[in-house]
Amino acid sequence: MPLLLGIRRFRKDLERHGAMAVMAPPEGGFETRLLRRLRAAGYAAHMCSARGLGDPETFLLGLHGVRPPHLGHQSIGGGAAVGAVSMALPQLMPQLQTGRPVLLWLLEAQVLSRAELEAFVKLPQRYPGFHVACELGGSRTLRWQPLAAALVAT
Repeated sequence: MPLLLGIRRFRKDLERHGAMAVMAPPEGGFETRLLRRLRAAGYAAHMCSARGLGDPETFLLGLHGVRPPHLGHQSIGGGAAVGAVSMALPQLMPQLQTGRPVLLWLLEAQVLSRAELEAFVKLPQRYPGFHVACELGGSRTLRWQPLAAALVAT
């Protein structure tokens, strides 16, 4: 029952700060309940892992090129030594253009560097309607705080 009462506080904090650091119990389940209630409140929610994210703004909001991994094979074709570039569509920009608020829920965000986490603090300021929740570790109960405050504390 505390989660039902806490969703309003979480939503107000998320809208006020833009980027939240979330500490949830390791057995899981809390993030999907929060996401379900935020989707019911009108948010477009996107969940992804922070591992292998690269440049957050380019990967999530811009058109960018992706090269295949180099496997040590020699190419005899017309492509470059590292392979042809294929263009990847932005993950969240089409959802931002609909006018609905967008929530990006990052799993395993504790692997990100301080600079990458600071980029997630700045993204909601640059793009209104864009919100980020970063899972930064485990806790016995569901807790959250502004991501900027979590970065100051570490």
